[in-house]
Amino acid sequence: MASLMKFLCILGMILLVGAVVDGAGECGRSSPDSEAMKLAPCAGAAQDANSAVPGGCCAQIKRFSQNPKCLCAILLSDTAKASGVDPEVALTIPKRCNFANRPVGYKCGPYTLP
Repeated sequence: MASLMKFLCILGMILLVGAVVDGAGECGRSSPDSEAMKLAPCAGAAQDANSAVPGGCCAQIKRFSQNPKCLCAILLSDTAKASGVDPEVALTIPKRCNFANRPVGYKCGPYTLP
């Protein structure tokens, strides 16, 4: 009986750890709001579609373009909204950075990545 209880306890711990790992958000262990701070160089380009996209912005966006769920969550985050980011304009940044492997057609809320 003791070995059965030990087994059940270990199984419970494994399931708990699995739930915590699966409970990670779109950006892993970081919140989209904290990740949005890394996109500060993109502020102007995310508000004006005619604005040039700085190289520092493209470098950061390239990191997030590999994870479109995270990029979407960042661009729709409260931090992005408070910074005046226009999600429709912000979603054009990967294209404006000329990334060949950008997540074209990915649905981000009511928007689609061009």
